[in-house]
Amino acid sequence: MARASEWVQGARPRTLPAAVAPVLAGTGVAAWADGAVWWKALLAMVVSLALQVGVNYANDYSDGIRGTDADRVGPMRLVGSGAAEPGAVKRAAFAAFGVAAAAGLVLAATTAWWLLAVGAVSVVAAWYYTGGSRPYGYAGLGEVMVFVFFGLVAVTGTTYVQTDRGEALGAALVAAVGIGALACAILVANNLRDVPTDRVAGKLTLAVRLGDARTRRLYAGLLAVALLALLGVAALTSPWALLGLVFLAPALRAGRTVLGGAGGPALIPVLQATGVAELLLGAGVFVGLLVAAAT
Repeated sequence: MARASEWVQGARPRTLPAAVAPVLAGTGVAAWADGAVWWKALLAMVVSLALQVGVNYANDYSDGIRGTDADRVGPMRLVGSGAAEPGAVKRAAFAAFGVAAAAGLVLAATTAWWLLAVGAVSVVAAWYYTGGSRPYGYAGLGEVMVFVFFGLVAVTGTTYVQTDRGEALGAALVAAVGIGALACAILVANNLRDVPTDRVAGKLTLAVRLGDARTRRLYAGLLAVALLALLGVAALTSPWALLGLVFLAPALRAGRTVLGGAGGPALIPVLQATGVAELLLGAGVFVGLLVAAAT
């Protein structure tokens, strides 16, 4: 039976900035436009965090029963290591999805019922990333779905439940591009690290399909997209949003490592640095637009 510390590791806490950052950015835009609705922002955070934990456990379960995690470079996996029974990890995944659904239900009931459909699609996408007979994560589509759900949907959704003003949603969409690009960069770095084992396991991620050199260029391009999106947010809202430029410190360090040809375990710090960069971008936009709203 897995220890509590192993369950925490299995939830992959280093990935949680990808869940926090979009809610911070979306709430910052809402605050700039109308004033944040803090209890809705908190519920949006619960939804985002629970979905992230759920997808992490779901991936652990699905990859584990397929044998994809038999020879891993990255963090410990519960099923692949034999620390936990597959059924227990599957139940943990659906428990997390249940928490997300409960918080999302409250948001839908107090905003718009059609949001339930968005939530349902998000849970289905989380499960079938590596689950089911034809997981899209094994077909090179993981980055697309991360961009959509942890970028576009998460940021604009957070803004929408707090304000439906058009100018706010426009700025949120641009912010979502930047947040989504960095969320994709985390996955690109992860898959670049795992290319040797994924290729053997038949997991045709985008990194496996593109090859080493083009995957590294893709990573650098995603960092550039995040910078351009941040400049766009500042142009649409306030120069204070440029506080988000602090994300460049860890992003540039990670970019040098990737473009320098690091591989295997040497890419593990890149995942952490990219996650920190995404969190700093979201936090910078959040704080900057709060200041803009107060002045």
